[in-house]
Amino acid sequence: MATDIGKILNHLYEFYEFTNRTIITVCAGGGQIIDYGHKLKSVLAIDYDKDALDKLKDNLVKSGLENKFTLIHSDFTLCHLQGDLVMFEFCLHEMEDPEIALKHALTMAPDIIVVDHLPGSEWAFIGNEEEKIIKSWETLKQFQLKQFQKFDTVQFFHDYEELYQKVKPQGSTSIERIKEYKGRTNFIIPMSYAIALI
Repeated sequence: MATDIGKILNHLYEFYEFTNRTIITVCAGGGQIIDYGHKLKSVLAIDYDKDALDKLKDNLVKSGLENKFTLIHSDFTLCHLQGDLVMFEFCLHEMEDPEIALKHALTMAPDIIVVDHLPGSEWAFIGNEEEKIIKSWETLKQFQLKQFQKFDTVQFFHDYEELYQKVKPQGSTSIERIKEYKGRTNFIIPMSYAIALI
């Protein structure tokens, strides 16, 4: 796995008390960050990508968490659920309108957590997502933050091909930006991110 998920989970645990909560996760994706489910009462996992939900389902079975998660194939803004927390897992910058998404989240739970890349992160640059990331963090400034913390980690790759497969879905600009890694093995790319609580 390219990212140190254990490190991200530890940051989450230090940041927020998850024990016995019901949380709504947005863009739950392929299920890389699911181990927090062991602490929770239940998880309502929303994603508009059916393939990502299928991958999540497989990962839940492997982790023994399938009974904790309810998978919902939908656009987040069309969901009307209730929980203790809504968590955006590295996806607020992917939302068409981050402000609408956050306002909708506030109708679903008293707490909102945003975990996302930071502007200036090398990994965000490679992913060609800088503009969207800047927009989402600027949007967050419109809301009252109860807590905010920055973190640094890395993406680890065994070789160029592994990196290529990771960034290929991001398009030609990302592929162009990884050319310097051709021929390299066992390398890291710095990744900065933050967790914000509304």
